[in-house]
Amino acid sequence: MIADNFKRFQLKSYLIDALSNQGLRLPTDIQERLIPAIKSGKDVIGQSQTGTGKTLAFLLPIVDKIDVSKHEVQAVITAPTRELASQLFQELKKLVDVAEEKQRVHAKLIVGGTDRQRIVEGLKVQPQIVVGTTGRLADLVQDQKLLVHTATMLVVDEADQMLDMGFIDDVDRVASKMAEELQMMVFSATIPEKLQPFLKKYMNDPRHVHVQPQQAAARKIEHRIVPLRHRNKIDFVVELAKSINPYLAIIFTNTKDQADEVADAMLEKGLNVERLHGGLQPRARKQVMRQINEVKVQYVVATDLAARGIDIRGVSHIINFNLPQDLDFYIHRVGRTARAGADGIAFTIFEQEDQHAVEKLIKKGISFTYADLKQGNWLTLDRPPLGVPGKKSRKVATKQEGVKIGKKIEKKNTGGKAVAKAKKVKPGYKKKAKRQLEERVKRQRRQKK
Repeated sequence: MIADNFKRFQLKSYLIDALSNQGLRLPTDIQERLIPAIKSGKDVIGQSQTGTGKTLAFLLPIVDKIDVSKHEVQAVITAPTRELASQLFQELKKLVDVAEEKQRVHAKLIVGGTDRQRIVEGLKVQPQIVVGTTGRLADLVQDQKLLVHTATMLVVDEADQMLDMGFIDDVDRVASKMAEELQMMVFSATIPEKLQPFLKKYMNDPRHVHVQPQQAAARKIEHRIVPLRHRNKIDFVVELAKSINPYLAIIFTNTKDQADEVADAMLEKGLNVERLHGGLQPRARKQVMRQINEVKVQYVVATDLAARGIDIRGVSHIINFNLPQDLDFYIHRVGRTARAGADGIAFTIFEQEDQHAVEKLIKKGISFTYADLKQGNWLTLDRPPLGVPGKKSRKVATKQEGVKIGKKIEKKNTGGKAVAKAKKVKPGYKKKAKRQLEERVKRQRRQKK
């Protein structure tokens, strides 16, 4: 059986079967270190980046500990966004749906932006595991529709993001109604000082596991700085986006207004683009995610909502319209690409005020290349542009002039010449995108209004 290495955790047999179905063979570092601690009832803090396997690190022992003979809430799993809560619930379903009917755990997803009355009707039989967003959970707990006084396990996923978005108070409202002997599991990329009072209130001598990434970012990501110079930034990001012809690109902005401005400019230029940020109505956000998952969109303009937790597959390019204020988010952003052994390119549009931030990223181990875009051509620079920090790099063998962005450069035994090889783009993609464009433009304008 492919998941034999998980057997030493003494999990229920159907959980081993579920892992085998997913092709999972070896536990990750964080799973090795936390599954036994959670099974034994210990409070834990799991500090790790995206992609370390933290979700299964808490789902496996929680499901294993559920008493299916008790029809009451036993575990509550909280997430800062509807999208992340939905993803956690889908991962949970992959585990519990394998079990036979009499062994099957009753789990429920509860998020904002959905019909409250329908949720209340569904709570006539209390679920054994609840996954949800904090606001809706706190609301239902307050009205005594969701009865959590029996729950002894609480997960706070992406805790630093919970803090940033002002949701910790809602978590507190839920936790205060749970069982006195409460096992809390906190997972986060960072543990800010402002989070400490909350942790001390509920946690008793927690096991703190900090899984350091082997490197600051994936090996197969090229981090490319492109100077803005005196160009209009909106026009330039549209030109850059058009030139790379990606399979799927995410353009990151720091605010919702910037995201709307960039997306509108791209729509006007006929690009197949969607936007993803907290200002969209829940139905619109769900529709955008469906379009992305069905590979019906080529560009997504997003705030950092899309950099944490949300699993967007097939991202070939990242464009940083501006650098994030919290530089840890740079790693999360670029981590959306170069997954499952694929390559990826992360562009950062550089302005003079970014100098200090880039210096910090270099100290974190990010190795940048420097390039410029002129009339649709990708020019490799032999040294950092004026004002960009970094040591002078060795002069490249060829300047690759005239090689279009979006083409992969392969150096062969051709006397040092660069050979351009076109990246593979899904067949018929542009024709399909063109047919859908007019309808998408109309729909997005309606959503914005």
